[in-house]
Amino acid sequence: MSETRSERYAFVFPGQGSQSIGMGRAWAQAYPEARAVFDEADRVLGFGLTELCWEGPAEELALTANLQPALVATSVAILRAAAARLPVPVAVAGHSLGEYSALVAAGTLDLADALRLVRRRGELMQEAVPVGEGAMAAILALDDAAVEEIVAEVAGGQVLAVANKNAPGQVVIAGHREAVERAVGRARERRGKPRVLPVSAPFHCALMAPAREGLEPVLAETAFRDPSVPVVTNVDAAPVVTGIGAREALVRQVDSPVRWVESVEWMADEAGVTTFIEVGPGAVLSGTIRRIRPDAARVGLAEPAGLDALAED
Repeated sequence: MSETRSERYAFVFPGQGSQSIGMGRAWAQAYPEARAVFDEADRVLGFGLTELCWEGPAEELALTANLQPALVATSVAILRAAAARLPVPVAVAGHSLGEYSALVAAGTLDLADALRLVRRRGELMQEAVPVGEGAMAAILALDDAAVEEIVAEVAGGQVLAVANKNAPGQVVIAGHREAVERAVGRARERRGKPRVLPVSAPFHCALMAPAREGLEPVLAETAFRDPSVPVVTNVDAAPVVTGIGAREALVRQVDSPVRWVESVEWMADEAGVTTFIEVGPGAVLSGTIRRIRPDAARVGLAEPAGLDALAED
């Protein structure tokens, strides 16, 4: 693909919520590089992750410990299949779990290490809070300040926090189930549009502290190289340029909010990104970017046809 001086690209990698049965299969059928990633994932993890991605069942794929490596494998498979036809990015970023895919893309993490890490990350996150005690909800149609006011008003001594700032008017909260339910009620009173999310744990809030403590030594034992391209981290909405910084950001990410709006704004304003290429299943991130920076171009690579469209651009 030819690149003009005015075109600057970022690769973005999705997290949980982007999955679907069959993800990555068309890429693996068309590109040996993608098939090799799925084969490696099966070997590294010691079970049939590929079959789970392509055949389901959906309930088993949705389990956090399965879904996290499944999404990393799919995103990296797409990236490697498309590599020869993609432009050189000036930055990469991932949403929550997707940050691990971004670090593989930047050469900071080996694929095998990333798969092992996110498998353990998923296990620790699920173990941190008994099923049913935590919840997450998306609050639509209210601005950030209004959601933060609601959180402060109804927490009532329980954990309740902003977990994701995904787009203008789209904030996710997490915490104890009762507190989330109170926030949902208050959001409705203020004419917001809340929706409890079908997740198995309350991610990116203080209830994840045990998962952070468990993951930190695992990350410390893993080799991290300096990234070949700046990686914009969720926790700081700013780039890291060292392996040490990337590792430390992943530790803090577990129980800290995902600052996605600010991350996209940094890439557009500071790195001059004009086109965001979503590398992975679904189109969730493209949707958020459309709301954050409607002037930016967006390309999705959920299926190989997306690469054809990019090459024709």
